[in-house]
Amino acid sequence: MARIEMPRPEAMSPQQAAACAEVIQGPRGKVPIPMIGWLSNPELARRLQKLGELLRFETSLSPVETELVILVCARHWTSHVEWKAHKALALKAGMDPKLPAAIAARNEPEIEDERARIIYALCSALLKTGRAAQPLYGSAIEQLGEQGVTEVLGILGYYSLVSFTLNTYELGLPEMAAPELEDPEFPGVTV
Repeated sequence: MARIEMPRPEAMSPQQAAACAEVIQGPRGKVPIPMIGWLSNPELARRLQKLGELLRFETSLSPVETELVILVCARHWTSHVEWKAHKALALKAGMDPKLPAAIAARNEPEIEDERARIIYALCSALLKTGRAAQPLYGSAIEQLGEQGVTEVLGILGYYSLVSFTLNTYELGLPEMAAPELEDPEFPGVTV
């Protein structure tokens, strides 16, 4: 059960209400679940949701590439709500279902598309070591350009924050738990 809840409209400060109204008027059309965790600082909530809007809808990456970054991040942090929502978006955008299945199982996925393979490798390296070795960096620049690499970094960083928020406040749980993220060594334990 979530540790915090969305404030009732009558209990919101004017700043909280304004931040929620702003996001509802944007491309999401609703308050995203992580924003519940940010509303204790309405200005932070407003700015973070705008950053998320930019990174989801206004980059040079394709929707499948964006969702790949988010899924790698969600799996790394075992963020159930993020995983469940973005797996559905990835499949809707045309991602091969084998790709999220492999990522969920923590297996190296078979990726034919070179850009997607580089994005996966870059995200995996950054989440594992915090760095991109020169050969990987060179391949990423060649495939994605500086702008694309910067966007991958931004998406990965933002969705790490989203994961921390969802996991800390246990937002969307248990109703949105993703069974494929369960650890087979510890049945019933998904974190």
